[in-house]
Amino acid sequence: MPEWMIVIFQGVVQGVTEFLPVSSTGHLLVFSALLDFEQSMNGTFEIFIQIGTLFAVMLFYRHDLYQQVRTVRTDRTVQRLWLNIVLASVPISVVGLLFLDFIETEIFPPDRAPTVIAVTLIIGGIVFIVVEQRHTVDVNTATAHLSDITWQQAVIVGLAQALALIPGTSRSGASIIGALIVGLDRPTATAFSFYLAIPVLAGATVLQLLFSLDELSMDDLIVLFSGAFVAGWVAWLTIGWLLRFVSHRDFTIFGTYRIIAGIILILMIAGGIL
Repeated sequence: MPEWMIVIFQGVVQGVTEFLPVSSTGHLLVFSALLDFEQSMNGTFEIFIQIGTLFAVMLFYRHDLYQQVRTVRTDRTVQRLWLNIVLASVPISVVGLLFLDFIETEIFPPDRAPTVIAVTLIIGGIVFIVVEQRHTVDVNTATAHLSDITWQQAVIVGLAQALALIPGTSRSGASIIGALIVGLDRPTATAFSFYLAIPVLAGATVLQLLFSLDELSMDDLIVLFSGAFVAGWVAWLTIGWLLRFVSHRDFTIFGTYRIIAGIILILMIAGGIL
């Protein structure tokens, strides 16, 4: 397959899976290995194209974000929302900065990554199904607006989101599960996960680019920005679809998908395909 087609394909995969609770990084790493994608640049491609999905969520919420910027100095509701976003972003940021290298080299080294991804896909799928079956949110008491989220809820969601440092877990999936457990309804849990993507994806992308900038050529940058552009447009469409989906249905289908994907991945590993 020509390199430009692989870049477009990976951009589409990133755009679709970043905000769905199915692990975008897991999908990208698996497809990079299957397609022998040399322009992965030791994982820089998979991290950098997240900037496209970052712009997608900012574009989708552009009117809300503009209004929040205008009123943040005087509106206590906006101040509380962004304080909660910061609080929920702290765990994954701190653990990532302090222990990511150790996690990637000692706990989940690259040679074990496919197996870890397969197992975490399955475990995450089971968790989604169990939570949806056993944890019914009372519509009368559920947190139904972003402005009503408490700092305690935000901290717990942030702790759950930190689990996304385990390959195959899914940042959106972990944060949504945490949000459901602490009482957010599905649309609010999903929207809060989208907002959390802004600081988390921005930080991860900037750090990755700074660490690898001196190793990248102009051709590499063209590949990175092309993938990010495709990922951004696809992600923008995915955000709208997911919000419409969760307003009427639960996340069980994603749990089922994760289990099936994990089993297929294990079979591919056992068969020597991956």
